[in-house]
Amino acid sequence: MNTCNIELIQTCSACPEQYDAFLNNKKVGYLRLRHGYFRVDYPTCGEEIIYDAQPMGSGSFESSERDFYLEEAKKAILNKIKEEYEINSYK
Repeated sequence: MNTCNIELIQTCSACPEQYDAFLNNKKVGYLRLRHGYFRVDYPTCGEEIIYDAQPMGSGSFESSERDFYLEEAKKAILNKIKEEYEINSYK
């Protein structure tokens, strides 16, 4: 599985810039950039923060940084899914 499997749907373009993340039509993440703070909640808004950063953009990403941070978000989501799978397979 790679990050191409994660589909991002933008739900707001600025103040905050936010996305819902899906894997096989199942919601697996919420991404949000507001006041210069970017976070990824898993599996949905208000749940566990699995990635955070402070990009240059405040209410939306600078065009030069968007792809980088969205890719990092996808990696964090996949790592969390793999971690949960490993934990559940040992039970």
